[in-house]
Amino acid sequence: MTLRLLTIEDDDDVRLMLRMVLEDEGYKVDEAPDAESGLARFAMNPPDLVLVDLKLPDKSGFDVCRALRQHSDVPIIIVSAQESSFDIVAGLEAGADDYVTKPFVPKELAARIRAHLRRTMTAPHDASTSATKLVFGALEIRADEGVATKNGIELHLTKTEFRLLVHFATNPGRVYSREQLLEHVWGYDYLGDGRLVDAHIRRLRTKVEDDPAEPRHIATVRGLGYKFVP
Repeated sequence: MTLRLLTIEDDDDVRLMLRMVLEDEGYKVDEAPDAESGLARFAMNPPDLVLVDLKLPDKSGFDVCRALRQHSDVPIIIVSAQESSFDIVAGLEAGADDYVTKPFVPKELAARIRAHLRRTMTAPHDASTSATKLVFGALEIRADEGVATKNGIELHLTKTEFRLLVHFATNPGRVYSREQLLEHVWGYDYLGDGRLVDAHIRRLRTKVEDDPAEPRHIATVRGLGYKFVP
């Protein structure tokens, strides 16, 4: 089955380059030059993954991410020339799964896309554990169902957030560096910086913790990384 990707990019040259790179990898590519037409194409025929620029003529890429996250957990990769820490973190916190800066290296972009698509096609739980239901106080994780609840109310997690939570919860007490989390959760070796992991940790804490500023379960281990506290 040929997987289909949607690119939302207003620059004709970049859009053409993306099409060439993606088609060379064997994907079918849909294109949109602005946010509104991109969202319309998504609604008409949902793709397997979305690549979106931040600077679009009608709405921002942040708006696109938030709109998609209202009703879909499709993998979203931001592809943008903006590379400040604020833009990267804001994009990830708007719901994107990954961030690639322009000019991008085609092989690196292709590797990230493959990793995200591979994750969507595999079981969300850690195959190394037999536990399918994990309970930590008010937090319950049913790994085989792809569901996490808090006080009996289902949490709205993206696929990446859920995989991150399951990975932590099935390995309580173990400290993971950002590089290790990228390898185990995102599915590729360290290709960027730790802001990708940090932004997802912040988003996950807002959904899982009673007080994200004083996390009970997802703890920071200064100088080393993060760990899950049962």
